[in-house]
Amino acid sequence: MSMLLLNFLFVLLNLPVVLAAGVDQFVYSGFAGANITIDGVATITPDGLLDLTNAHQRLKGHAFYPAPLRFLDSTNGTVKPFAVSFVLAIHPNYRSSQGMAFFIAKNMDFSSALPFQYFGVFNSQNQGNSSNHIFAVEFDTVLNMELRDVDANHVGIDINSAISIQSHTAGFYNDKTGSFNNLNLTGGEGLQVWIDYGGETARINVTMSPLGMAKPARPLLSAIYDLSTVFTEEAYLGFGSAAGMDGSGHYILGLSFGMDRPAPAIDISRLPKLPRVGPKPRSKVPEIVLPLATASFVLAVGITIFVLVRRHRRYAELREDWEVEFGPHRFSYKDLYYATQGFKSNNLLGVGGFGTVYKGVLPKSKLEIAVKRVSHDSKQGMKEFIAEVVSIGRLQHNNLVQLLGYCRRKGQLFLVYECMPNGSLDKYLYHRDNPGLPTLNWAQRFRIIRGVASGLLYLHEEWEKVVIHRDVKASNVLLDREMNARLGDFGLSRLYDHGTDPQSTHVAGTVGYLAPELACTGKVTPLIDVFAFGIFILEIVCGQRPIEQDTREEQPMLVDRVLEHWHNESLSEIVDSKLPGDYDVNQVYLALKVGLLCSHPFMDTRPTMRQVIQYLDCARTSPELTPIQTTFEMLAVMQREGFDPYIMSCPSSMTASILSGGR
Repeated sequence: MSMLLLNFLFVLLNLPVVLAAGVDQFVYSGFAGANITIDGVATITPDGLLDLTNAHQRLKGHAFYPAPLRFLDSTNGTVKPFAVSFVLAIHPNYRSSQGMAFFIAKNMDFSSALPFQYFGVFNSQNQGNSSNHIFAVEFDTVLNMELRDVDANHVGIDINSAISIQSHTAGFYNDKTGSFNNLNLTGGEGLQVWIDYGGETARINVTMSPLGMAKPARPLLSAIYDLSTVFTEEAYLGFGSAAGMDGSGHYILGLSFGMDRPAPAIDISRLPKLPRVGPKPRSKVPEIVLPLATASFVLAVGITIFVLVRRHRRYAELREDWEVEFGPHRFSYKDLYYATQGFKSNNLLGVGGFGTVYKGVLPKSKLEIAVKRVSHDSKQGMKEFIAEVVSIGRLQHNNLVQLLGYCRRKGQLFLVYECMPNGSLDKYLYHRDNPGLPTLNWAQRFRIIRGVASGLLYLHEEWEKVVIHRDVKASNVLLDREMNARLGDFGLSRLYDHGTDPQSTHVAGTVGYLAPELACTGKVTPLIDVFAFGIFILEIVCGQRPIEQDTREEQPMLVDRVLEHWHNESLSEIVDSKLPGDYDVNQVYLALKVGLLCSHPFMDTRPTMRQVIQYLDCARTSPELTPIQTTFEMLAVMQREGFDPYIMSCPSSMTASILSGGR
């Protein structure tokens, strides 16, 4: 009985402490079974190591404490004192390895962050923007002159930018002599870091030492900066990393945090072991058995080579029986390798959450292709996945990117598409990464709207199955040589038979385009594509993103800003100011109206894609919009009236006050 009590107390003492007002403190001595949110290439090893790069090259990895932390004091708005401690290590494969960063940020969305010197946390476009709301401490192992690095082995304090407000060569001060001792960030050994913020004093101290050594009295870095100008009401604590050319391992072994108190001590004895650095020590073989051991080794090597060669010849071209029916859709890895010149960086088109895309030319047919490389560690569901790939590959429409086939090699999948030379639509709307691109005129924009609508109608009603795309947005619309729209990236799509009830699934898609009913039902229907298409129309006409990142905006949602201008009869003010030349005002206003109809929060009030095309072609009179409230105001009114907008359609009395004229 006493042993059970001791075990219970041990588990209880090692749990993170959570209070009603928010997280007060927590400690992780290793991450095996820990509740940690990871994305990108980050992973937790079976031993409990938090590996931010997982030996990948040029890809980002993040890890977050899953709950938001309340740093701001509600009485005076200042940041409360806090302390963080963690143990890090960087495997010393090559000196080209980039470093990592600890950060506290307003959210967990780092999709726009860049790898390499930006640690997967910042990017080159928003350097120094106060709207970033990011405090970070970087551990940089490469000298980047454009970021004003002091050397290739330093620690820096970053505020909203990868350019540090203060930095210093990595190391610690000896308490007895006061002398400075260097620490090698890429030495492959564990290093302990302490970050302390003084609250009202606004002093930031960063201290580090070799693992097992007591915290030095003198910090490595010390700066005065009021973090209340950086932190939002809720913030997330995490780590970011982006491997360099070698894909070296970037590890976090333990983590602790304290609010209004010191960070709890990390139990060093419970930390996971780091991977071995360098070759294993060779055992000394007694001279008397050395000849025998050598002969045995040579024989074993010979047998091993014979078995491997025989196995290679036998299985080199072997494919599983169930793949025979998918044969015409399978590409050889050799052809894709030569088409992309060995997947060289010069052929890289982009890196996204679902894989890396390369351009290429097939060696025999000379067909231009785009190859998406996706890692796939699980063999479960592989047959169903490839069957779905082949099904989508049978889609034939002028406004859909053609999926040509797939290739499967070891733990990787390769999806092969026809290449779209003009890239994605969002680059032309926002001139991302290429300010020299031309601005689309209204005729081009309307043709793109009409084309995507036609593609969605084909997916919803005209193909043999119902296909729900689930990720309609500007970055997934590609432009061919004639600037015609092609809807692509079916990575989230779902198929089901006509006339059947779709099954519920987890919420997936892009924030800003998600239909409100998904939050409650999770049921995937064509109307969620209609909602996203409505937001897509408003985005094209207004040249603005669905959600304004600047939180100072009174109307952060684009649909609410359009509604406000619709009420005020000032639509000309919301139309994209960059729109060149004269354009048909009535056609522009019609597009805005259709966009508002499609993005209606009531799913049953939205039109079908066939009706949308009829509206756009003026083959059917669109319903009249009466003055309505913004989305949030309208939802509040409906909830007070006892209607749940996410799972119920509008009752007739409320429908009449919102929309008249029928569909």
